[in-house]
Amino acid sequence: MSRIGKLPVNLPAGVSVEIMPGNVVKVKGPLGELSQKVDPDINITIEDNEIKFTRPTDNPRHRSMHGLYRALVHNMVVGVSEGFTIRQELVGVGYRVSVQGQLLTFSLGYSHDIQLMLPPEVKAEVPEIKKGETPKLVLKSCDKQLVGQVAAKIRSFRKPEPYKGKGIKFVGEQLRRKAGKTAAAK
Repeated sequence: MSRIGKLPVNLPAGVSVEIMPGNVVKVKGPLGELSQKVDPDINITIEDNEIKFTRPTDNPRHRSMHGLYRALVHNMVVGVSEGFTIRQELVGVGYRVSVQGQLLTFSLGYSHDIQLMLPPEVKAEVPEIKKGETPKLVLKSCDKQLVGQVAAKIRSFRKPEPYKGKGIKFVGEQLRRKAGKTAAAK
C-alpha cells in the first residue's frame, strides 16, 4: 500500500464532500468550493467523517494514482477549511508592489511597471512596511495549485540573483549566494 494513499482524509467541521457521477469529488467549506476529477480505477468511500481511497491492483500506475488523488483531495479539504497563504518579499532598492482590487502593479527596476491581473480565487494584500524593511506581498486562496502558480509567475518577473540577492523571493527562502570578483593582486 502507498504510505500516503492509505491514510484517510479527515473532514473538519463545516466541510462537506460529495462524490458526483464520473468520479468527481466536490468539496464545500467556509472558504469556497473545489472539485477534482479522480481516475475511475481509484475507489473513493466516505464513512464517519473520513474519506478513504483504495486501488484495485498493485501495478505501478494504480500505486502512483492512489497517493496522488489522496493528496489532491486532502489539499482541497485543507484549502476550503483553512486556506493557503504564500508570502513573498521584494528585495532591491526601489522595488515596490501595489494592489488595486485584483490588479497588482510591480515596480522592479525595469523601464516600465509590470501589471498582473489575479484570478478571482486569489486575494492579495500588501502589509504596511516600516522604514528599513523590504516590501512584502501576501497571496491567499483556497486552491493550493492556483496560488502556487500565481506566486511562481510573480517570482519569474525578477528572480533573485545570486550575487546581491535582489529580486522577488519567498519569505524564508534560502538563496545560493556566489562570491563576486576579487581585485587582482599586483
